[in-house]
Amino acid sequence: MKMKFITFISCFFALQFTTAKAQMLEGTEIGVDGFLSASTLGGAFGMGTKFGFKTSENFIFGPSLRFNRGWATPSFNTIGFSYTNFGAGFFAHGRYGNVLFGGLEAEIMGNKNIYVDPNAFFKKYVPTVFVCGGFSKEFNQLVRVNVGLYYDLINSLNSPYRNAYLVAIKDPNTGAIVRRLPMIYRISFFFPLRFIKRETSFENPENIEE
Repeated sequence: MKMKFITFISCFFALQFTTAKAQMLEGTEIGVDGFLSASTLGGAFGMGTKFGFKTSENFIFGPSLRFNRGWATPSFNTIGFSYTNFGAGFFAHGRYGNVLFGGLEAEIMGNKNIYVDPNAFFKKYVPTVFVCGGFSKEFNQLVRVNVGLYYDLINSLNSPYRNAYLVAIKDPNTGAIVRRLPMIYRISFFFPLRFIKRETSFENPENIEE
């Protein structure tokens, strides 16, 4: 799994480098996002930062950093616990008509989640690959707001996001939760930093001053 994930990241960055070369960069943006999910059983919240390169085709991509905090409350047969994780990765979003966005966000997170079994052995780092989409709106070229759903294609058994999964499937007879769909939400804010514009074309001699 680790080798496949590394290969996937390498191919993705190679594709984005080729895309960036083929298209003119329109500017750069800094993004911040967050989520919160809590119940009587526990919960999780997280924050992230992104540095994005935006192309003239309304496509943005770049690296990201992540902080995640989770906890579980004690009950009659479980012991309460909490954990903090840090990670890094990349993202790629396409924006459509200043209304929608869709894309991919992949990360490697430090693994301190003992949600499944505190005595079990788990790898030190956990990969996540979220397919995402939702609402996207820019306001006065000052800030863009994204509100979307994120579905983890890997859904690691010990994912640090497990406590934040939104959809729980219950047994119809007992009402007990039998599994959770690996879906979370995130609210993101993107702020433009600068713009890159083509001012001179050397293909036209009239644009060159002597």
